[in-house]
Amino acid sequence: MPQQKKKVRIGANPIIWSSDDLPSIGGTTSLATCLDQARRAGIEGMELGHKFPTDVEGMRAALAPYGLAFISGWWSLNLLTRSAEAEIEALQPRLALLKGMGCKVCIACETSNAIHSDFDKPLSERPVLSEHEWTTFTQRLTAVAEYLQSEGIDLVYHHHMGTIVQSREDIGRLMDLTGPAVKLLLDTGHALWGGSDPAELARTYHARIRHLHGKDIRPINRARADVNDWSFLRAVLSGVFTVPGDGCIDYVRILNQLPDYSGWIVLEAEQDPDIADPLIYARMGRNYLVDVLTQTGHR
Repeated sequence: MPQQKKKVRIGANPIIWSSDDLPSIGGTTSLATCLDQARRAGIEGMELGHKFPTDVEGMRAALAPYGLAFISGWWSLNLLTRSAEAEIEALQPRLALLKGMGCKVCIACETSNAIHSDFDKPLSERPVLSEHEWTTFTQRLTAVAEYLQSEGIDLVYHHHMGTIVQSREDIGRLMDLTGPAVKLLLDTGHALWGGSDPAELARTYHARIRHLHGKDIRPINRARADVNDWSFLRAVLSGVFTVPGDGCIDYVRILNQLPDYSGWIVLEAEQDPDIADPLIYARMGRNYLVDVLTQTGHR
């Protein structure tokens, strides 16, 4: 008999409810509202947002009433400006939270020179590394990942618009220059907008993909942002992102390239909650992913 495929759980990122990069978006939405609506939408776990507690006791108390698991959270790396040892020291409070909550991955992205949170800076001005900088960065990243791995946590690198790892070439270089301890977070929306085919990334790096972010792209909004050379945040507010099933990305094609994937696929959609009702969009994305995961044998 063929081996049964492992279950994939559906989580959500609170950016569906309120933005971390632009806190005024969804700023009046309480954490309780976010968690209650996530539960009502059928979500099983949450990633970290700026309204969440950051200690184990507080996180357990916040999530327990809603029956939600804690998945992980974004960590802003500064490896272009500090050593691996300094980064590891800075990581200690986050590591304590991850281990205390039974998390398996640490989401990480280099942000020391990123422009994704600058509303006025166009994406054409995103940072690009020299060969020497790539070598330094990837050596330090590998050292941090090896340390986290020794603590039972996989570092999953989040390629992201407006950062040093955005394009398909960037992702390939990251994977080629780092050791096997560095895993990949495949973000479908950032992959497509950055010029990659998410399914090709899944096929090529399936052995190193340990986490999935599910966000979709509205092609006309992406085209408008590209033609006008908008900043990341301006494009986000224009509606470039939406939840899976509401855009142009074929998730069946992606998941078919990851037959052995287990863990989480996390719903994301940086949208203005006053325009895109978070409960409706979270439910829509969750229902679509249930169908996809069932169709591909992951659920």
